[in-house]
Amino acid sequence: MELRTLRYFVAVAEEQHFGRAAARLNMTQPPLSRAIRQLELELGCELLRRSPSGAVLTTAGLSLYDDAKQLLATAEQARTRAQTAAGTHTLSIGTLADSGEVGSLADAYRRQHSGVRIQIREADFTDPTAGLRRGMVDVALTRSPFDLTGLTVRVLRSEPLGVVLRADDPLAGHTVLRTDDLRTRRWFRLPEDTDPVWRSFWTPPNSGPEGPVVRTVSECLQAVLWNGTVGLTPLGHTQTEGLVTVPLADAPRCDLVLAWKTNDRNPLTEALAHTAAALYRRAAPT
Repeated sequence: MELRTLRYFVAVAEEQHFGRAAARLNMTQPPLSRAIRQLELELGCELLRRSPSGAVLTTAGLSLYDDAKQLLATAEQARTRAQTAAGTHTLSIGTLADSGEVGSLADAYRRQHSGVRIQIREADFTDPTAGLRRGMVDVALTRSPFDLTGLTVRVLRSEPLGVVLRADDPLAGHTVLRTDDLRTRRWFRLPEDTDPVWRSFWTPPNSGPEGPVVRTVSECLQAVLWNGTVGLTPLGHTQTEGLVTVPLADAPRCDLVLAWKTNDRNPLTEALAHTAAALYRRAAPT
């Protein structure tokens, strides 16, 4: 088995859809399907049960998924150790698609550490630690709250939340809303296997009928545009055409954070945390 094929398999397993996995891997679907089929032939068992709506793991697939994630994480750690021994310094950063503006942070860190190679991994909502928990990245630029066991978190910015609505929604013209105003609306939901702390935060208590399950920012916005679903979003985000954000008075605030493993003593991680804290402190409103 090649690591590349295992990476393909993990992407399909997590997306539960060949098309979404192909987009995540920046490739087309036919070669992805062929690679997975070849892996199944090599192992002599079916890993994914295909259907018009997507793909789900078989019992054999579930077993391989856990092992594949561990193998990929081990390979990444081995690569990092080898590069460090050779004097090549690399820092891997996991992000969510809505982690805020990172241009200034990237610019500041590059100026201070021009010899460091940065690797970026963008995650979906099923893993709010953006690969940190699974050992796939050194540090995560993400949003809390989530399970903090074994992690150190530095809050960079705290933001109020609003509700994202279609522009033609009867409530779109309000200057402020409360959760009770939306009690009959369908809220988009996060997958069942998502960190329970994170999943609970983005699903307001006593919200209305369950809406579609979403895994990415794009899926959230499309659910609102096509189905009139509603959901939480940090205020200040520039919305897609056809959507508006209305402040939600009784919603908690959402923190943009930098997270890393508590036992990590990588000086590059510490330097990034220091740079980020200083940058966001200067950018904070007075």
